[in-house]
Amino acid sequence: MSTEQFTRGPAMRDVAAAAGVSAQTVSRVLNDHPNVQDSTRRRVMAVIEELGYRRNNTARALVTGKSRTLGVLTLATNNYSRSSLALGIELGAREAGYTVNSVTSSLSATALTDAVSRLVHQGVDGIIIAAPLQDAAEQVRHITARIPTVNTDGSSSMGDSMVGVDQDIAAVLATRHLLDLGHKTVWHVAGPADWSDAASRLNSWRRTLKEAGREVPPELHGDWSPESGYRNGLILARMPEVTAILVASDEMAFGVLRALTELGRRIPEDVSVVGIDDIDLAAFSNPPLTTIRQSFEDTGRRAVHRLVSQIAHPEEAMTPDLVAPTLVIRSSTAPPPPGS
Repeated sequence: MSTEQFTRGPAMRDVAAAAGVSAQTVSRVLNDHPNVQDSTRRRVMAVIEELGYRRNNTARALVTGKSRTLGVLTLATNNYSRSSLALGIELGAREAGYTVNSVTSSLSATALTDAVSRLVHQGVDGIIIAAPLQDAAEQVRHITARIPTVNTDGSSSMGDSMVGVDQDIAAVLATRHLLDLGHKTVWHVAGPADWSDAASRLNSWRRTLKEAGREVPPELHGDWSPESGYRNGLILARMPEVTAILVASDEMAFGVLRALTELGRRIPEDVSVVGIDDIDLAAFSNPPLTTIRQSFEDTGRRAVHRLVSQIAHPEEAMTPDLVAPTLVIRSSTAPPPPGS
């Protein structure tokens, strides 16, 4: 390789020369064109690997009108579920031959719409919205009207573009599990009121209790953090009538478990606790946490798959892609204490 090549990095013509083919053939290999012999494809790919050739997406975008970049809107948070979802998106995009351009936002309507606008102006091929929209839904729909868009926030705010886990089912599974164990009712530590997932779980918990003819206790709200779970747990631990608690996330459930234990409430002998998410730490809490499993990484990959398909076939009709979560029973739930 010449000094010039080393300085600027290998170009497509360098790959073509080393493989003994035309630049057009290299382009066809890179674009998975069917009219390329397998032996030629393997030879070109071997040279690409040897030279460390990287496609110039800017030049490609000028020719094809596609940037091979997906925009992702996320929240500025260190929440486990959001990190796992972002990982799934990153892995799915890499497998599909795309790069990811992420922007973070707060939950205000202005911040959300500004973030989506930035992605559109950056020329991404499609957008994954991994944040609850709430009041910004209409504005975002208008901004993304001409660009493929997928939503993973767990609500129906973006209609048929939804990819995620059915949050209604999550709360139903948890609540019914506790009722089936014999608890008279189930208390609920909900997530933030401005989150779609939290609202879906709250409504399903309330509906399930009403359908069972049970009393619906007043809900408490946290902010997804263990600290907020702990604060709410201190309240619930002082109420002897509380024997079963559904917590809207595992991370908040860890805080509830600690508060109950500190105030002398045994788990599950005195109080049963169910979380939602089944993050890796759930199996190692004390006691191991019964929870509702949903794979955030899988959701991220599915969102990319849906978006890439939409980019390739924009005329195809879409339907929501919602999968059912599953109940994982561990040691934090049991029948209520005698006489309760």
